[in-house]
Amino acid sequence: MLSRKQWLLKGADRLLPLIRRVPFRVQRLALQQAMNRCLAEPLRDGGFDLLQGRWMCLRIPDLGLCWYLTLGRDGLCIAENAEAQVSISGNWREFLLLASRQEDPDTLFFRRRLVIEGDTELGLGLKNLIDSLDSDVLPAWLWRGLERAGQGLGA
Repeated sequence: MLSRKQWLLKGADRLLPLIRRVPFRVQRLALQQAMNRCLAEPLRDGGFDLLQGRWMCLRIPDLGLCWYLTLGRDGLCIAENAEAQVSISGNWREFLLLASRQEDPDTLFFRRRLVIEGDTELGLGLKNLIDSLDSDVLPAWLWRGLERAGQGLGA
């Protein structure tokens, strides 16, 4: 019999890949709005200025997802294709562990569970930026959900 954790992970493994079937325009709209709202303070403080005029490719191979991010006039912008200076890739579980602070970013990168390719200086800057973000930049309900989900993965 499956434990609750195993049942939830199995469900996530089945449901999350369906995101790739969502039209890119809908993905872009949802992600841009969510990121710009949740990251408003670090954006205002210049935390993402290193992406000004540069593109980062974010790949989640096990979900078949790939987004290109840059900093535009109105905040973070997402494109379906761009010439990226740096690429960060990893499976959804690794990104959840990173976002929920259940795993140290350096550990994920050194163990090659998250991979940086391209402009390593930009990649390390982004890694350090992610690592420096306080959980209180996110709405409390979102942080609690991420934390619980990450703990479920890490346990």
